[in-house]
Amino acid sequence: MTEATTTIAQRLLDVIEHDILPLTEQGVAAGNKVFGAAILKKSDLSLVIAETNNELENPLWHGEVHTLKRFYEKALGYSTKDLIFLSTHEPCTMCMSAITWAGFDNFYSFFSHEDSRDAFAIPHDLKILKEVFGLEPGGYRRQNAFWNSYFIADLVETENEPLRQELKDQTARIKARYQRLSDSYQSGKGDNAIPLA
Repeated sequence: MTEATTTIAQRLLDVIEHDILPLTEQGVAAGNKVFGAAILKKSDLSLVIAETNNELENPLWHGEVHTLKRFYEKALGYSTKDLIFLSTHEPCTMCMSAITWAGFDNFYSFFSHEDSRDAFAIPHDLKILKEVFGLEPGGYRRQNAFWNSYFIADLVETENEPLRQELKDQTARIKARYQRLSDSYQSGKGDNAIPLA
């Protein structure tokens, strides 16, 4: 498959599976959460950087914020308006704000806040939205003056067959790997010092 024929849904799933997940597996083995992110060029969907959660070093190093930290440390000189922000899990309010302050006009998510709560037993995103901002799940504006956000599953549904089924199979494969990582994280989280484990 050439880059010219690769759709955004295909590319984002490939980056999650082949770039973010291996880093996240290492991070979870050390005791970090399952969240990761990546930045890609809009022009050709090439990967700029992939990272994962590093809350053991600093509780602010969520997958998205840690990715932004590493992106700016590398001083690559890209304008964020020319880039795509990919988040494995729908960003929390801190991460959404960081993406906004960095000037991205988009972000794409694989899992939702509800998935983080229900499948990963990490309910903090929804609790903060409710307690601090008075918002129910999905209560923030996914399209606003700063950015537009998208769920990869919605993009997959727009693809034609047989690609749609291939991407659904890849989605299932990725979800299974994340479930194993979540089980590992949950079984050992009592041993780490992350404030909101």
